[in-house]
Formats: sequence, structure tokens, C-alpha cells
Amino acid sequence: MKRSALSLHATRMAALALGLATLAGCDTLNDWFASDRVNYKVAGSAPPLAVPSDLQATPTDQRYIAPPATLALGGATPRNMTAAGNASEGKPTTQDPLGMHIERDGDHRWLVVDGRSPEQLWPLLQDFWKENGFALKSDAPATGIMTTDWAENRANIPDDWFRRTVGKVIDFAYSSGTRDSFRTLVSRMPGDTTDISITHSAMEEMMTGQDKTSSRWVERPRDPALEALFLAKLMQKFGLTDAQSKQLLTDARPATQPAKVVDASDGGATLDLPESFDRAWLRVGLALDRTNFTVDNRDRTKGIYYVRYADSMEELKKEGLFGKLFYSGPSKKPAHEFLVNVRSKGDALTQVAVVDANGQVDTSSDAQRLVSLLHAQLN
Repeated sequence: MKRSALSLHATRMAALALGLATLAGCDTLNDWFASDRVNYKVAGSAPPLAVPSDLQATPTDQRYIAPPATLALGGATPRNMTAAGNASEGKPTTQDPLGMHIERDGDHRWLVVDGRSPEQLWPLLQDFWKENGFALKSDAPATGIMTTDWAENRANIPDDWFRRTVGKVIDFAYSSGTRDSFRTLVSRMPGDTTDISITHSAMEEMMTGQDKTSSRWVERPRDPALEALFLAKLMQKFGLTDAQSKQLLTDARPATQPAKVVDASDGGATLDLPESFDRAWLRVGLALDRTNFTVDNRDRTKGIYYVRYADSMEELKKEGLFGKLFYSGPSKKPAHEFLVNVRSKGDALTQVAVVDANGQVDTSSDAQRLVSLLHAQLN
């Protein structure tokens, strides 16, 4: 991708300003690059129409006022008052006085909301991502999968003197060179609770060529701290304070049981998880999110995750930035779909396997590589 002369000039000027700012003091820069500072680009709304001074505003008939976007069919579920005085989406219990808590598996955390179903929380999750500057790429309440499109964290761009002046006119020329996307998995759990996990994906633009006028996008590792930040923001959306949400993240409850590889005589390996189907189902979904395999669909009643290998760079070219307008690369053959089967073998034992369309263990090298990746993520 060739950069325009305007973009290159703005980049060089921004670099000069950055150098001057560095000489002025590193503390200021550290403030701008703080890990908890996010500002994803939000599409602004038009201001309300003003009534001319020589006219009188006609009272609006209440019958024609649209209900709030978050109002569910039949009315929104009322919030619960906690002993701490919060109007919480969750239902307070002895174990969860705020109506929710955080559980963790390694560096991956998820939110458990008491007394609420996925259907009740789904509209709030839609609003949550839109309020934080994201467009939704997939929005499937039937499968509990919600994915944002790629977006840029504008807070990663230093707010130097050049950008504050000339940048007001050519701010589009400024770019952090990174894009983020988030996947939300919403799972119905026993005891009238809902589990919500957030998984981060990231890409970075790297300059290439001898003259550094071309670039390509490469994957960056997921950022668990950024995932935790959005979980904290989501808890605040659900009625907690900033301090309460951070405390629940600190007090995250471990929920880890190691997976064991079981080798079959035909060469197909499976995994045994020493826990109930409900817990194993959630953990396998989280583990898949931590690999390069994307969950396109899932059927809890059959215990099947439908996954494919994800090429993040291709998705970014086609879906993000200017890709929808300008990307005309060759259309690749759809990636092969894998079926990950989660099957109960008892009250406290669950089998995980990659199977074929007939439900038999898939012994192909790609399927067994997926099993190995899941084993690494589950331990």
C-alpha cells in the first residue's frame, strides 16, 4: 500500500513533534501512552434541530416518542439494588453481593452475571460496543457470538502541538498503525447465570521497502490487559463503580483443571477435561478464541463448535479501513471448517475431539494440530 505524499509529510512532522516532546519530558508521553487509555473512533450524531426564535415549538405528543434503544420487548428488566447502593444488572447473592463476579483461566478472564439470561443482556452488549466506538461485524444472539469490526485506538496517537493545530484540518492523515477487534462470547450457564468473555485480536502496520513507502499488516499478540479493561468498563455499564469493577478483577476466582491427551489406536487424539460439560463447554470456547481459529457458529445442544482457520490480514484488507472500497485481491477458497465436539462422559468428565461430518474422530494432520493447540491453551 503506497502512502500519499500528504500522509508521509504528516507522519514525518508528527515524528519531529514527538522528538521535541520527548526532549520536553518523558512523563507527559507516558501519560499519553498509558495502557488503560482507550479512545476508539466513534461516529458522531447530528445536533438536535433548533426552533427559529420567531416560531413556537409545538408540544410533542408522548404517543410518538420512540422508546429507548435498550428497551426490550415488553419493557426492560428492572435492575437490582445491592447493599452497597448499586443499581446492578446482576441479582445479588450471598456469594456475589454485587450480582456478578470474575473468573479466570490463566490470563483469560470472564464475567459471570447472576440472575440474568443472555437474551436480557444482549441489547446492553450491543449498546456497550457502539458506545465504545465499534461497529458490529457479527451479531448472532442465537449462537451467543458478537464480533466487532477493526477499529483504531486514537489514544495511541500523541497529542502533540502539530496535531493540535494543523492536525485539526488533516487529522485523517494521522494513524497509530494499529487496529483492534474484539469477540464477545455469551454463554447460558446453570443456576440462572450468564458468562461473558471478551477476546482481543490485533494487527499492526509495518513499513517495508528500502524507502519505507510501502507497508503490510501483521498480527500482534492479544492484550489480556486490554481485555480486562473492557470487562471493567462492561461491569460499569452493568451498574458497578470503577473501584468495584477493578476489585472484582483483582479477586478473580480460578477455574482451571488440566486437560489430558488420550491417544486412540487409529492415531486420532482426544482430550479429557475433569469437569462438567457446562464448564468444559465454556473453556473450550475461550481456548479457541486464543488460537488462530475463529468460531463461526456453535450448537450447545450438539456440543459442536464450527471453526475455521482465521487469516486476520485478509479480513483486515476486506473489512476494515478502505478495504470495502479499494481491496480487489483474488478471492481465496473458503477455509476448511473443523468440528470441535465437546461431549459429556460423566458428571465430572468431558471429552473434547475434532470430528468429521459423521461424528468420527478426525485423524488428519490439521485436525490433530488443532487438538494440540487446544491442549496447550487448556493447560
